[in-house]
Amino acid sequence: MTPAELDDALDAMQTAVGDADRLPGLITVQTNDWINSLSAVGAKCARLDDGLRYRDVVVHIGAQKVTRVLTRAEASDRGGPYRDLTPKP
Repeated sequence: MTPAELDDALDAMQTAVGDADRLPGLITVQTNDWINSLSAVGAKCARLDDGLRYRDVVVHIGAQKVTRVLTRAEASDRGGPYRDLTPKP
């Protein structure tokens, strides 16, 4: 996944509103994808208890992760606290 594809996926989920459970809830990234391309998105950690976020969606990175965007229903409490999706930087 490239940074542009990530933004496209987030934007597509945002426009498919009507059900809050279908909004972006968590971005999971495989370690090699993060190192090779997605580190360029500029995810930030404003506070330690807030975690790493991109466009105000929580990002989890790990060797066992699959790179994708989960809905809030799929993410359950792993993506909380949920916030509105911010515009592309």
